[in-house]
Amino acid sequence: MRRSSTFARQVLLVRVGRRDGDLHPTDLTPTEHRYADRQRRRYGLDRLSRPTLGVDPTLGLDRADIDAVVPVSPAMPPMAQVDDARSIPLLPGERTMARRMKFGLVNACTLASLMLGMLAIFLAMQGEVRMAALCLIACVGFDGLDGALARRLGVASPFGAQMDSLADMCSFGLAAPVVVYASLAGSVSTAAAAVACALVAACAAIRLARFNVSPKDGRFFCGVPTTMAAAVLAVTVAIGLPVPGAVLVAGVALLAFAMVSSFPYAKLARLVKLPPWLWLAPVIGALVDIRLTFALVVVGYLVSGPVLWLRQRRTA
Repeated sequence: MRRSSTFARQVLLVRVGRRDGDLHPTDLTPTEHRYADRQRRRYGLDRLSRPTLGVDPTLGLDRADIDAVVPVSPAMPPMAQVDDARSIPLLPGERTMARRMKFGLVNACTLASLMLGMLAIFLAMQGEVRMAALCLIACVGFDGLDGALARRLGVASPFGAQMDSLADMCSFGLAAPVVVYASLAGSVSTAAAAVACALVAACAAIRLARFNVSPKDGRFFCGVPTTMAAAVLAVTVAIGLPVPGAVLVAGVALLAFAMVSSFPYAKLARLVKLPPWLWLAPVIGALVDIRLTFALVVVGYLVSGPVLWLRQRRTA
């Protein structure tokens, strides 16, 4: 504010306080340049740029470094000239037509997941919760497909990672809670269902943001991933799990908190490598009672996180 008032007083002296005949040649200099020179003289920056004052050349000071610290009045635009920014390519590496087509195919899968999430919301609003749940399951499939294709085709990019994260937030962080809320209508109080579904949306946003900025672990997830949480919610609605509404609300809230927990959960690649006889029990159970088997598998997976965490603490 002090520098701005000084600049305003200088402008008034030039424009008002002097007559036309009293103008000096120096007054014809643009105000910006005179003000910048006055700043340099006021703060002694011209003396720093002179080699005769004993400035150590090892400091690496030049005109650009000195100009970068010159105070700039908020009433004036910065004096530095900014070069035109180049557009950053969305696909790093060789930009051939074949790679562009592969890149477009991967992003089409991501957009398909997003569109299916929107369709699930529309169907849930019309009361078609089973069809909406099936759309969410399809979202899970496309979400896994785009990452696998990007790695397989060699077109993985930061743009694709951000696209995938935004699509996951729309499909799994918003569409899944809406579908669950529509399925709970009439069985529990509106406030309880709204709070549980809002927790899912908030925890999904936190989980995705933390995943984007955290170092990646090839063995475990830190917390339940949003994709798996949305798949659990979608399958629960699709098969119509016969449990009381209060239990469903508690389960939804527990799943939301599991997403933002620090418990390690095994990735699907590690689960596939389990002995074949461990998969025999769920398959037989699904043939007998798919609902009970699904509930037991989900509970077992949620419990595995705290168990692994305790095991790591003991071995550490």
